Amino acid sequence: MPEIRMHRALSQIPAADWDALHGRRNPFVAHAFLSGLETTGCLREDWGWTPCHLGLWEGDALVAAAPGYLKSNSHGEFVFDHSWAHAYARHGLDYFAKWLGAVPYSPVTGPRLLARDEASKRALLDAIDGFLQQSGLSSAHVNFHDAADEKAFDNGWLLREDIQYHWHNDAGWNDFEDFLAAMDHKHRKNIRQERRRVREAGVTFRIVHGDEASEADLAAMHGFYLQTFAEYGNSPALTLDFIRRLARAMPRQLVIVLAERVVRQAHHERRIPVAGALCLRGSDTLYGRYWGAAELHAGLHFEACYYQGIEYCLREGLARFEPGAQGRHKIARGFLPTLVRSRHRIADPRFAEAIGAWCAEERVSTREHLQQLYAHSPFRAAPG
Repeated sequence: MPEIRMHRALSQIPAADWDALHGRRNPFVAHAFLSGLETTGCLREDWGWTPCHLGLWEGDALVAAAPGYLKSNSHGEFVFDHSWAHAYARHGLDYFAKWLGAVPYSPVTGPRLLARDEASKRALLDAIDGFLQQSGLSSAHVNFHDAADEKAFDNGWLLREDIQYHWHNDAGWNDFEDFLAAMDHKHRKNIRQERRRVREAGVTFRIVHGDEASEADLAAMHGFYLQTFAEYGNSPALTLDFIRRLARAMPRQLVIVLAERVVRQAHHERRIPVAGALCLRGSDTLYGRYWGAAELHAGLHFEACYYQGIEYCLREGLARFEPGAQGRHKIARGFLPTLVRSRHRIADPRFAEAIGAWCAEERVSTREHLQQLYAHSPFRAAPG
């Protein structure tokens, strides 16, 4: 019988064994990404993140695994369960700690049950159930799993749905003008105006992969990231060492969009970075993660975070672009509402019943909202 092991650091699992389970299509479950968070100071127990990865072993062979964490709060998850925690507290019970199968700070869809076949995925879920019972935790959660994981979950795992806004090239657009041509006149005109304002401000763009980025490029991008968090009064989690690690370990998957402006001095001029967007690239998808700016220019955010990414996808032959969570304003810029899913296992049967009914009502509301959002599509006809 396979043996389930808990790993308190991803370094306890060989990178080649881990990466062989997920096919290397999604950068966020790569050993280099997840272990990098742990070794460069991005995950801290006082912020609620304690690594607790599950591995299913047959002797020395890793047959299935799940990236996981013990959580003492719901910080950095993007699937909000604060009302559940409050319900537990009202009954004098502890909701935390809980186990979370997810990618920290990253609301992107991807594989969460890393395994070669469905039987191994189900065995992994059985192991999570067993761990939940033995540990006395309130619950286990698997956030933003992809469709390939869907059928492994049995009826004991509650389903939640939410909406994000993704760009899909189902129509086979060849370039940005093709993309714009599919839109109605109003939206096509608005996008061209936004792009023109950025050009008129003297801002140009440079896209670099990890192996093309200089130390100054990496430091500038991290500085923009820090500034965004400071403006919102939040604590930044990613360190400059982590960005450097991505550049070394995932050189062609790290994609940085740098906005630059010419500064003229006495006898010469130089280009200075004024904004940046950090992305990661999968086998067919670009993922926008973080953005920041040192200067305010009309349309700069849309250009750096959306239009440059779309052009990159069209140029590189990528079929999808996920620019991040939330943001209904993305619809007008070609990102259509898309369902994303998470699964939840509640140990206490009384809470499981009540939360299950709540999730069912939420799904109905989410589906209704999805249809309402589609009525605002900027396209003259559905792409594809």
